[in-house]
Amino acid sequence: MSATHSPLQRQVPKSASITICKRLDGSRFRVWRRVSLSAAMLVVGVGAVAAIANGPDQEVVPRYQEFTDSEGRFANFNTGGPTNTKKNAFFEDLGTNGRRCVTCHQANEAWSVTPGHIQARFEATRGTDPIFRANDGSGCPTQDVSTVHARREAYSLLLNKGLIRIEQNVPENAEFTVMENDNPYGCNSTTAISAYRRPLPATNLPYLSTVMWDGRETLKNADGTFKPVTADLAQQAVDATTGHAQGAVPSPEKVQEIVDFETKIFTAQTHDHDAGDLDDDGAEGGARALSKENFFIGINDPLGGNPTGKAFSSKIFTLYNSWSHIDDRRYNERTAARRAVARGEKLFNTLPIPIIGVAGLNDALNMPTINGFCGTCHDTPNIGDHSVPAPLNIGLADASQRTPDLPLITVMCNATGKITQVTDIGRAMVTGKCADIGKFKGPILRGLAGRGPYFHNGSAATLEDAIDFYNTRFNLQLSRRDKEDLIAFLKTL
Repeated sequence: MSATHSPLQRQVPKSASITICKRLDGSRFRVWRRVSLSAAMLVVGVGAVAAIANGPDQEVVPRYQEFTDSEGRFANFNTGGPTNTKKNAFFEDLGTNGRRCVTCHQANEAWSVTPGHIQARFEATRGTDPIFRANDGSGCPTQDVSTVHARREAYSLLLNKGLIRIEQNVPENAEFTVMENDNPYGCNSTTAISAYRRPLPATNLPYLSTVMWDGRETLKNADGTFKPVTADLAQQAVDATTGHAQGAVPSPEKVQEIVDFETKIFTAQTHDHDAGDLDDDGAEGGARALSKENFFIGINDPLGGNPTGKAFSSKIFTLYNSWSHIDDRRYNERTAARRAVARGEKLFNTLPIPIIGVAGLNDALNMPTINGFCGTCHDTPNIGDHSVPAPLNIGLADASQRTPDLPLITVMCNATGKITQVTDIGRAMVTGKCADIGKFKGPILRGLAGRGPYFHNGSAATLEDAIDFYNTRFNLQLSRRDKEDLIAFLKTL
């Protein structure tokens, strides 16, 4: 690590026999067998007040904190910290079922939740942890949860892919009709549709242009302009409390506490097993640098939405420029890995992509083929999401991508009679428009290594799976080295 971080390290065992513990969300549980409860190592930066990976008692979220993941370490940089979890609504029980914001947004899981940790929580509590609630943790609320075996079945999507059920009513005056809903869990209604999605990370939020996968919490003013993201997040906090936590509407003061906390957290990979510290030798990785990135709605938009009028640049990431020029005379055990990261960054910025059949792009521009780049859809500099609300359909919800654990929904556009089958109706459940069927936003790309699986439905278990999807979908013909370099780069974000 650089002298700026100067971490202290403490080893934490991968497994432990514990009798009674208390989680970050305050709930107590008895561990009935040895399970992996936390990362193998927790690293706490100088100046941090306290840090314990996912309990048993974390009373303070420090200003700087690192956790291990499969690729190295990531950091949470809390610009508003240290934060007392006993006095912040993000960590308080505001509902009726034991859920809190932190239940599904854990510090040691890059402020989301991941299947491995969810499975550990199931084993530790026999499936009674607050994350396991039938209202949206199960495939359908009607499923039996009376025994451990039944709970394991009911919560299978949550356990295996980290998916939460989202139920939405088909909008009034929708341009489409749901003809059939083949749902493997019994939620077969054609008016109240269940979708299954990954909890998005409650971090790096000042860089958002769209809140939620389908943009349902992205709000507009009466004149059609977008409200600031803090207004979106305030409404999202209310809806999460009344929905996921089954509580009453929280007070404005509690909502403000939640928004204040989550808009001051920044998360990024900080150390890679192969490449080492990601701010070393001129590199600009890590959460501290991330927190200083410039952002405004429309920055670097490829479709002319930049309010400054500046032209789009496909050079989205510039974190590892210095690693592309490592002299052979300075070769060491990190050099090959760092060169691979730099090649992957360059490939992300320059790889030509023939964009075909993407609803929201090709149809909107009336161009059968758009000669684009990764940055055409991931245009925010050094962040990687779209800088304006731009839901797209790249085919992730197509019937051809369906796995047996997801529903298949048959939708007919009323005006044309066109039939579409998808596993998730997406943005159209918000707007009611046929053109929005299967559309979702692109998420922020920072902190990827600590929060797989990927895509809205967890269909890519690994970064390699995600790259394979794009390689096939857009016929990129990537070589093995291309794929390895892209993975090397993406896992350092």
